[in-house]
Amino acid sequence: MSRVVTFGEIMLRLSTPEHQRFAQARELELHFGGAEANVAVMIAQLGGDAEFVTKLPANELGDRCLAELRQHRVGTSGVVRGGRRIGVYFVEHGASQRAGQVIYDRAESAFAQAARSNFDWDKAFRSAAWFHWSGITPAISEAAPDIVADALNAAKRLGLTVSFDMNFRAKLWSPEEAGATLLPLMPLVDVFVCGLDEARTVFRIDAADEAETAAALSERFGFRTVLIPHRDSQSASRTKSGATLFREGHAYPSRMHEIDIVDRVGAGDALTGALIFALLRGDVPQQAVEFAAAAGALKHTIRGDFNLVTLAEVEALALGGHGGRLRR
Repeated sequence: MSRVVTFGEIMLRLSTPEHQRFAQARELELHFGGAEANVAVMIAQLGGDAEFVTKLPANELGDRCLAELRQHRVGTSGVVRGGRRIGVYFVEHGASQRAGQVIYDRAESAFAQAARSNFDWDKAFRSAAWFHWSGITPAISEAAPDIVADALNAAKRLGLTVSFDMNFRAKLWSPEEAGATLLPLMPLVDVFVCGLDEARTVFRIDAADEAETAAALSERFGFRTVLIPHRDSQSASRTKSGATLFREGHAYPSRMHEIDIVDRVGAGDALTGALIFALLRGDVPQQAVEFAAAAGALKHTIRGDFNLVTLAEVEALALGGHGGRLRR
């Protein structure tokens, strides 16, 4: 399968165990995660060829992060070393009617200090067919939008397919700031992933339903494919998830999966990574969206950002398996 390159910040994640609150916890569980890294791990877990590009500090935490990525078969030859520190985020898992919360500590991270001169995109994209990024990345620093633009221009010049996940984060920037930065970059995107609320708030798409939203986005920016995730959260402990894929004027909805949540962080990235994998291997749209929705559902059952499931597990659920039975 052709190589996929993803670009963004990966952070150290510290989570409270057993649904404890920050005020209770005496220890924290260590993981690594970040939107584009999560996508790369998902693709690699499924058997695809994924490369992750970022900047990490040249210290033991940076080394540990690289080892974690390599353990999950993600290529790291494009990782730049330097900067002061790795970004950190803290997760308090919710339960039942109590919502979870995330606290970021990423100021002056190695990635936030990255410069355009740090990255050789022609080299990074050598032998690659696909480039993925998200709306988190250009929000990290003043230089980040220009770095992303360099990557996108190189990707299109070299003939790569480009996918983008909106991933709007209100703690990083306002909808107005996001729209002003992202709008000029959207014509360089082929596959677009976005929730309905994000389309309305960031791109001012005022449509009656998903189909009209996808059509408006495709007409405005020239997207070939639009994926709209569905989440129906009944509580912090239970949800329903799925997605609808729009391609060439047709809508392909997946079935909705009812889920008891272990960890919801990274579920959208698993959905996106599985969609990329499915499209690259030539799945027809309905098959691709069912496969992606199954991967996203399974991620809710895995602690940490990375979706550590197998291709066989995703295929079984995508094909209608109920799952959850003890395998003997």
